[in-house]
Amino acid sequence: MIATQYKIILPSDYDMNIIKERVKNNGYKTDGFEDLKFKLYLITEKGTNKSLQNSYCPLYIWKDSNGINKFLFSGFYDNIITSFGWQRVNVGIPLVDTTTYKIKDSKYLLEITREIQPQESLNNLKDKIKKDIPRIEEAEYVVIYNPDKWKYNVFYFIDNLSKVKSEEGTIYDILHISQEKI
Repeated sequence: MIATQYKIILPSDYDMNIIKERVKNNGYKTDGFEDLKFKLYLITEKGTNKSLQNSYCPLYIWKDSNGINKFLFSGFYDNIITSFGWQRVNVGIPLVDTTTYKIKDSKYLLEITREIQPQESLNNLKDKIKKDIPRIEEAEYVVIYNPDKWKYNVFYFIDNLSKVKSEEGTIYDILHISQEKI
């Protein structure tokens, strides 16, 4: 699997209803997209859930590289370039994925980022990460790492923000979830 995300930072006075309408009118177009496990249409709004900025940050989990190649190089990503200019697409590798079809009921996504410190062995790192990450009641999650930066991100699917106690991170509103055909 491959994870991709682009984070488009928008002006603080940007009307986020523009993004909400864009997703409402177009989000379904990636439902069942080739090799896509899921795509989350994510936003942050300045002043909401401790966010300091407006942003549009879609997150994709791909089952294979064919789908992402089709998305990037067959015209689909051109909509992002046309609307928001050239964006850096962050790439990571899913290490742990506890997600099921139930993610469709999630309203929020919490992202926390951690460093992978230099160490003598990476043997059992997956188990160490699973043991060390915060637990959130009934939250499915995915852990994505990037060996280029030696960091990992944990994305928790949340239906109720009261379940997020003291975890520090970015809280996104989920506007739409495109999933693979079952």
